[in-house]
Amino acid sequence: MPDSSHPNPREQQPWTNWVLIGFLAIAAFFLITEHTAHVFGVLPYLILLLCPLMHFFMHRGHGDHSVHGHRHGDEKDDRK
Repeated sequence: MPDSSHPNPREQQPWTNWVLIGFLAIAAFFLITEHTAHVFGVLPYLILLLCPLMHFFMHRGHGDHSVHGHRHGDEKDDRK
């Protein structure tokens, strides 16, 4: 049996969500405008950090690199 004496706080004040969204938007605006120089100062280091990460994740699907130049199932390369 639901207890109707305690209403849900979300149903009581729907404007609180809009206040929170507005506050976060204002905070994001000031963080971006005031700290742009800091972001641009760190940007070259982020690009350098991105290089090994891209190398690691993009070479994932190439398979085994231990058999360079030898195709699997190619009988012409097996000289007896």
